[in-house]
Amino acid sequence: MSLSPLIRFGTSTWAYEGWQGQIYHRSYAKTAFARECLGEYCQYLHTGEPLFRTVGNDSTFYRPPTTSQLRHYLNQIPEDFEMCFKVWEEITIPLFARHARYGAKAAQANPRFLDATLFNDLVLTPYREAQFEPHMGPFIFEFQRHSLTSQEFCARLDRFFSGIPRDFRYAVEIRTAGLLGPDYRKVLESHGVAHVYNHWSYMPPLAEQHRRMQERFTAPFTVIRLLTPLNMSYDAAKKRAAPYSKIVEVLPQMRKETVNLIKQAVGENRRTYVLVNNRSEGNAPLTVQALVNSLQHEE
Repeated sequence: MSLSPLIRFGTSTWAYEGWQGQIYHRSYAKTAFARECLGEYCQYLHTGEPLFRTVGNDSTFYRPPTTSQLRHYLNQIPEDFEMCFKVWEEITIPLFARHARYGAKAAQANPRFLDATLFNDLVLTPYREAQFEPHMGPFIFEFQRHSLTSQEFCARLDRFFSGIPRDFRYAVEIRTAGLLGPDYRKVLESHGVAHVYNHWSYMPPLAEQHRRMQERFTAPFTVIRLLTPLNMSYDAAKKRAAPYSKIVEVLPQMRKETVNLIKQAVGENRRTYVLVNNRSEGNAPLTVQALVNSLQHEE
């Protein structure tokens, strides 16, 4: 039985060598694999239909894409395919961590945190120039754990979303569990922005996130990202899952709560984007297949 067209499954990025022989069967030059395999990813079939109708692009967290990069993606993806891009971290970090990649900015406050002008000029411009809009899933604003109060964070978020165009879709992923609640939900709802239900190391379970959001979605669409097991660090999850060629541990609660969120969202006629990371169960495509099978069985 076909899934509702409102549901789009994908993975967090797509170029994994461990998927060769599973998702990828073509021969690629070593230097060309990551650049050229997106087209084959989009064509992968499960029960006779494309399994992936979206994908996450995590690389754009570190730098905005160029217009030529976006056009290269357009040359590989089919007509009914949408890509979910992370927003450049320069927009989402209030204080730079003590990390070598930040250079002189390490441990400094970020003057460009939630800068609407910067977002309009440097982030959105390449998408408009590439005419990527028909293939845009939601932009994902990932906020790492920080020390801003709920009041300050929500006020900054409200100002930011008041100052950016409404012709794109936006979703907010927080990693600070204490921010979940009515004030945060109201800000998102007032701007038609989705909360990203993220199954991540130190966040509450998906069902608990939904309870704290008053079991109401905040936008005409929703986003679910299955990232790492709960109470497990990123490094431990990476070590446990590599080389991402098989399921290393089924997470039944994660799967059940994901299916429940999808069913509620689709029942309310909301588009639903589900992005699965290898580090959740070990092999993201197999997790996606299990979720699809579960939904088809219940239908």
